[in-house]
Amino acid sequence: MRRPNVVLLALMLAALVGWLGLESVNVAANRIVLGTGFRAHQVVGWPGALVSCLPLVTVAILVRRATRVRLCWALVLVVLMLMAMPAWLAIAADRLVDPSLPQSRLGIGPANWLLLFLLLLSLIELRVRLALSRWAAWWLLLPVLAAWWLALAFWLEPLALLREYRGRSDPFQTAILVHLSLVGAAVGISLVVGVLLALAMRRHAGIQRLVFSVLNIVQTMPSLALFGLLLAPLAWLAANVDWIAALGISGIGWAPALLALVGYSLLPMVRNTFVALSEVDAGVIDSARGMGMSHRQVFLQVRLPLALPVMLEGVRITTVQAIGLTAVAALIGAGGLGTFIFQGLGQAAMDLVLLGALPILFLALVADTLLGVLASRLDHRRDAGVPQ
Repeated sequence: MRRPNVVLLALMLAALVGWLGLESVNVAANRIVLGTGFRAHQVVGWPGALVSCLPLVTVAILVRRATRVRLCWALVLVVLMLMAMPAWLAIAADRLVDPSLPQSRLGIGPANWLLLFLLLLSLIELRVRLALSRWAAWWLLLPVLAAWWLALAFWLEPLALLREYRGRSDPFQTAILVHLSLVGAAVGISLVVGVLLALAMRRHAGIQRLVFSVLNIVQTMPSLALFGLLLAPLAWLAANVDWIAALGISGIGWAPALLALVGYSLLPMVRNTFVALSEVDAGVIDSARGMGMSHRQVFLQVRLPLALPVMLEGVRITTVQAIGLTAVAALIGAGGLGTFIFQGLGQAAMDLVLLGALPILFLALVADTLLGVLASRLDHRRDAGVPQ
């Protein structure tokens, strides 16, 4: 008899307690007033609330014997529960939102957010236990995304998050482009500078301690403090150097944000690149030189391809970190999705905060998955002895 999956049992128990004990949705007459929270039993009654708990209980029963077949059925139920969440919100909107009040809105309550978080954790746990690839997890999420899209398009018009988006659709699209531009520029610049610094450190061992000391100091500085330190020198340069001012560089805006992001990105980039290049098997390098390869050929055809998976891990870490840090750059006028987060905090509008935070989370997950899959593919090819 297989042992129970304790992780999934704990997740299902927490989901069950949160679903019955916390508010499922929040209904407000307009954007300004505080809404009224409703628990699951207040939306559909106790019989309906208990019926909605059956999938959670079923998953808990299945994972008491963690066989592969039972875990597969648990995976199916978790995906179905994720698909059913927008249907629940549609039912709540139909029952609780007054159609005679055009400004009334439905907010997603803590019970739904907790359930979503715990179900996604369960999905990750099941993917690991069933030895599925990262791509398989994204394929499993496709029907979930389709269910949410259909609900948002046809049945969830009163949803507060959707109304916040519709009122700011053009600025939202611009913010995404600005966010991606800052992240792409920061990662690209840090990659080039990081590779050059790693190569210099390999050639001149004396500068290794200096470079890592400086980068460690930058990494430990709070982001707001670093933004503040860059304001004065950039403002002075813009006021005294014409060509810098012509580029649009000033004490606020994209310039200090980009410099700070590059500064934070350099440490993981340099460290991973330096370690990757240094830990290539010396026997492989000697064999390549014995075949008559020049130093350049050894680097481009042997050392670099073997180091590439570890270097990509540095790119992955840097990209995910930059996606999150770019949100803070909105405080100095750099734009991006962080603008909505800080506007929402200033207006006590949590749905506006979520409008900025959820895309950041999604972008980080996508970047982590894509770069992680690419690194693992290159690692697999290297381990299998396939020419790079």
